[in-house]
Amino acid sequence: MPAITLTTAILAPIDRCFDLARSIDRHVESMGATNERAVAGVTSGLIGLGQEVTWEARHFGVRWHLTSRITAYERPRYFQDTMITGPFATFVHEHHFVAEQGGTTMRDNIEFRSPLGALGGLVDRVILRSYLRKLLARRNVVLKRLAESPTAGS
Repeated sequence: MPAITLTTAILAPIDRCFDLARSIDRHVESMGATNERAVAGVTSGLIGLGQEVTWEARHFGVRWHLTSRITAYERPRYFQDTMITGPFATFVHEHHFVAEQGGTTMRDNIEFRSPLGALGGLVDRVILRSYLRKLLARRNVVLKRLAESPTAGS
């Protein structure tokens, strides 16, 4: 199964980073390029254990819907969101946070698989891994900027 790992150093407290990462509003802000928005479930504020959100976004010229649930939660070190309906056969995003001297290390691990068998595996390796990595990197730049801002909030 394809995987992506991305590590981001943030000069902000772990609690702030954790809450920004689970903020629906900050997610929408960070995904402006895809016009992503929360359309069902938790559509604003902070999402927590067992809660769901349905996202609508445009990728590759197509409008997609993906519903994820927070399936693991250990404040402020870890949470996991798992796709329960959507375009992937599997999509699991783990968010890890480690308090460091002067800040926080945020590590994202994503495992995903397209539903198209061998063809899907090729699409995953050739197109989707790079595309998803770039989306995640853009999101993390926004979260880092917000967390390090003197007026940071969730």
